Amino acid sequence: MRIILATHNKGKIREFREAFTELGWEAVPISEIADLPDPEETGATFEENALQKARAYAAAVGEPVLSDDSGIIADALGDRPGIYSARYAGTHGDDEANNRKLIRDLAPYTGDERKGRYVCVVALVWPDGRAVTAEGTCEGIIRDFYAGTGGFGYDPLFFLPQFGKTMAEISLEEKNSISHRGRALRALIAKLKTETI
Repeated sequence: MRIILATHNKGKIREFREAFTELGWEAVPISEIADLPDPEETGATFEENALQKARAYAAAVGEPVLSDDSGIIADALGDRPGIYSARYAGTHGDDEANNRKLIRDLAPYTGDERKGRYVCVVALVWPDGRAVTAEGTCEGIIRDFYAGTGGFGYDPLFFLPQFGKTMAEISLEEKNSISHRGRALRALIAKLKTETI
């Protein structure tokens, strides 16, 4: 069985490939089989965006496609940045600007009011329309100062009480064991083992 990975992120590709070896499936990045523009993500939820992307690529390449959508949610901000995490400050992928805006928006809040979570939804879609999705979350506190140089995005602000460190300070192995993406992927693999596909 071969699936196509709807990502160009090398870290995600490595993680996805490792996960699917458990099923004996081959996972190939989209860039290795087709030069396609990234589909627009216009959904209202992480699941809608993940499915939208996977469906567009599956229709284009005629093979099963795995996609994901993820972001950070601050409870005090009514579930923002949410699906807009990558472009929270206006420009897609500007981590520094996104972090500064989140710090500003959370300035009135302290202690437990700064609770939040990372969320990831993975979607596996076949060209005939069949789809399986799974969600993973990782709880933490969104701080107003940076710590750590690992990771990316909001990781230097995202404090994990169980480690006493931010997501940017823990090892890759620790991150994979508790991350929203790792949990979503493990949940998806568990579903694929029990469902008739």
